[in-house]
Amino acid sequence: MFHVSVKSLCAFAAKAGDLDLRFAPAPSAHEGVAGHALVQARRGPAYASEVSLHTVFEGLHVRGRADGYDAGRARVEEIKTFRGDFARIKANHRALHWAQARTYGALLCERDGLAAITVALVYLDLESGEETVLEERHTRAGLQQAFQALCRAFAAWARQEAARRAERDTQLAQLRFPHAQFRAGQRKLSRDVYRAAAARRCLIAQAPTGIGKTLATTYPLLRGLAAHGTDKVFFLTAKTPGRRIALDALRQLRPPGPLRVLELTARSTACEHPDAACHGDSCPLARGFYDRLPQARQAAAALRWLDREALRGLARAHGLCPYFLAQEMVRWSDVVVADYNHYFDGSALLHALAREEEWQVAVLVDEAHNLVERGRAMYSASLAHEAVQAALGHAPPAVQAVLQRLLHAWQRSAQAQPGGHAAASGLPDALVRALKDGTAVLSEHLAQRPDDPGGPLQALFFELLALARLADTFGPHSVFESTRGPSGRPLALAIRNLVPAPFLRPRFEAAMSAVCFSGTIAPFGYYRDLLGLPEDTVELDVESPFRAEQLDVRIARDVSTRLRDRAQSLARVTACMAAQYARAPGNYLAFFSSFDYLDMVLRAFRAQHPQVPVWAQSAGMTEAERLAFVSRFRADGRGIAFAVLGGVFAEGIDLPGPRLIGAFIASLGLPQHDEANEVVRERMDALFGAGRGYAYTYLYPGLRKVVQAAGRVVRTEQDRGTVHLLDDRFATPEVRALLPPWWALDGEGGGRRGG
Repeated sequence: MFHVSVKSLCAFAAKAGDLDLRFAPAPSAHEGVAGHALVQARRGPAYASEVSLHTVFEGLHVRGRADGYDAGRARVEEIKTFRGDFARIKANHRALHWAQARTYGALLCERDGLAAITVALVYLDLESGEETVLEERHTRAGLQQAFQALCRAFAAWARQEAARRAERDTQLAQLRFPHAQFRAGQRKLSRDVYRAAAARRCLIAQAPTGIGKTLATTYPLLRGLAAHGTDKVFFLTAKTPGRRIALDALRQLRPPGPLRVLELTARSTACEHPDAACHGDSCPLARGFYDRLPQARQAAAALRWLDREALRGLARAHGLCPYFLAQEMVRWSDVVVADYNHYFDGSALLHALAREEEWQVAVLVDEAHNLVERGRAMYSASLAHEAVQAALGHAPPAVQAVLQRLLHAWQRSAQAQPGGHAAASGLPDALVRALKDGTAVLSEHLAQRPDDPGGPLQALFFELLALARLADTFGPHSVFESTRGPSGRPLALAIRNLVPAPFLRPRFEAAMSAVCFSGTIAPFGYYRDLLGLPEDTVELDVESPFRAEQLDVRIARDVSTRLRDRAQSLARVTACMAAQYARAPGNYLAFFSSFDYLDMVLRAFRAQHPQVPVWAQSAGMTEAERLAFVSRFRADGRGIAFAVLGGVFAEGIDLPGPRLIGAFIASLGLPQHDEANEVVRERMDALFGAGRGYAYTYLYPGLRKVVQAAGRVVRTEQDRGTVHLLDDRFATPEVRALLPPWWALDGEGGGRRGG
């Protein structure tokens, strides 16, 4: 039997016409829920809300929840929320709403034995609170006929999908690991991922680079897909190279035929007509999108391997937008490879669909140490004073008035702050009201002009909207920041998230199972606190397959790379690098805390050792420049590459064997001791206990970058190399405890315990 929701059934069989994303001030999910609750609260005692309904028609199980039903009046309601002009609700959207409402009417007639029912569409204007109600009276026979037509339109697809999934489950249950044997540590990781999924728990796993974490985590989830009742696997990455690695692993695992794999890319990357707007009057790929979608969907289903290039080719062949074709195929794919944002962001597609369709999803979070900073960014927002000034010149009088009030409220708030930069644990009420007023007026203005191209007013609207929504959820996890110039003129304001846990926790709870894995994700308590992982999360620290004799780690106890000592450190740092290169010529990476420090050492090294080949990372490198940087690490190459710790060359690049034989790390990677980070430290102390603030703000993030960078040297069990830690603080017990226990520090041998 194939299961489908009423919403998906109608979207599949009743959508037609153009893709149309002209500006419409759409309510947030929270506002939509509140709007539904408002309408439902206005009804009488006989009114039932969120009525669960289901039926089976020719092997198709259809389920859904009607927004409201008055049994005494035999009247069902479908509630929709909107902003702006009611007349601008698109005809094809309204047709879809009617299809949903009539379907619920058919299900209620069947359940309650009704001969007829009133079907109502209730549109709630969130600004005014007024309802626009459209009603139809239908017989049971008429509704059943329409419902059965929808089901028959979906039936062939459903039978095809049911057969494919049955074949998929049979083959995946017999799935073999693609290699003759597991690498050291790989089997344990794979086994624990399988057990976590079976127990419906989360797992946080630290496993060293080189053991094949991607294969070890995807294999058990696919093998247990049917046994665990998993509907979909979401493989989430921080960067594009991570998606490539995931797809490569899935190619190795993929059994013949049944598994459908989809890669999601950013809209800006997938767009074929970046100068056109997303509607049929502007973009040819949006015109008639839903009319051509069924054929493209069928072709995509047959292809089954839907990475970026395959989707692009399919979309071109059918004259469709590849980005929105990919979004459609999320519903019909087994594994989705995507960026963190697609699941963890506030408006994330994957999370929204999983909730809507009640999918049982297993989530893999690759290089999960990155999720802390990415999560903070997802739930932070800022506004530059000049952005409001720029919008004023494009605004009509009514909008100008509200923006001027915003500027006045901002000016008063800035004048009241004690210095040029202020961080507060609360929000200025008057300023928040002005932000929300600006959002509302801009929303109304833009809704009347959906055909206008984006400009300063639209850009300002989205910035104000982001701040207004974060203001509604403001708490100890965030801070309000304001900066002003010497004259007292406001410069910028922001709601900056410090602890993403309150926002990410519901995402983890919504997953059947989630696995956060990385080569550097310890201490576990730090990540559990900041990411909001459940209390019963399983912890796994996979023993490294590498041996102490593979990596000679040297600590320079006579070097200080503290900011005040950097000029004096040059001679010792360059001498250490030159001496190591003379002992063992080959390819090396040297990491520094900033581009300024990198440039200082680079100039000094070139002057003192001109015979040693060097090349350096620069700020804002293009993809071609990054590829050229990495390509110089040839097996027969010689030289030292200079890079920034925590940058693109400190993780995610693979240079096995003689392509890289050593690294110099002239920094603990600690974030700057500035006002912003001191606010973080104080907040961490308050939230997680006195004394943890320094470690959570400075030490743990810094040492993670060090270990990541050093991890470039030994990539396989055959590699050997040398790492020089150029700072006396590496010798302190507090820091040494956070370094990998298998490292041989100054030849002492491995076996230390990590902190």
